[in-house]
Amino acid sequence: MRPTTAALAPQSPRCQFAKSGLDINSIAGSMELMGTRISYARNVEIFGEGEAAEYLYKVISGSVRSCKLLDDGRRQVTGFHMVGEVFGLELDEDHHFSAEAVSDAVVLVVKRSTIFGLAARDADIARQLWAMTARELQRVQDHMLVLGCMNAKQRVATFLLHMALRSPGDNEFELPMSRQDIADYLGLTIETVSRTMTQLENDAAIGLASSRRVVLRNRAALMRLNA
Repeated sequence: MRPTTAALAPQSPRCQFAKSGLDINSIAGSMELMGTRISYARNVEIFGEGEAAEYLYKVISGSVRSCKLLDDGRRQVTGFHMVGEVFGLELDEDHHFSAEAVSDAVVLVVKRSTIFGLAARDADIARQLWAMTARELQRVQDHMLVLGCMNAKQRVATFLLHMALRSPGDNEFELPMSRQDIADYLGLTIETVSRTMTQLENDAAIGLASSRRVVLRNRAALMRLNA
């Protein structure tokens, strides 16, 4: 995080301690109590690859993408972080990817050393930290499987099913990211993503209310592609 950068405008210097239902014995609760909320404009970098991993981050509003610039100049999006999700956790002292706001976003920021200090004193916090690390490893492994073993239609179907699970709606949700973001995440061209979405719509597996609003019309068909 670069707190002095003009692009970053703090919304509140400190979260309020009195929050209904707040569990102070959780990582999320600890972040709420000790973190600072910062606003990021669309496409603004939150942290860069190779920078010191001094902070943990939680998405309060908007969404965030993690990405890496490859040696040949192409961009690989490695993940999307939605409201309520924590990101920026690294196993060593530096970030291996950069993080950028997909849309205007508010992010809760807390010192990593603070959370690690709590984990050293509290077994519950330590278990939660371990579970977060394990989930991130599982996500990376699942993404490698998608890129290595699935065709374009399977990749897009899998992506839409995962996004539905992470959205507040059931079968209808808004994609916060662009088709280019999706393409860079799935290892496809933007033309292939657009063509595949149209194919899924023609197959009555999905409906496209707009370029970003998706309705899952036949989950079973999408899940068969995902199998």
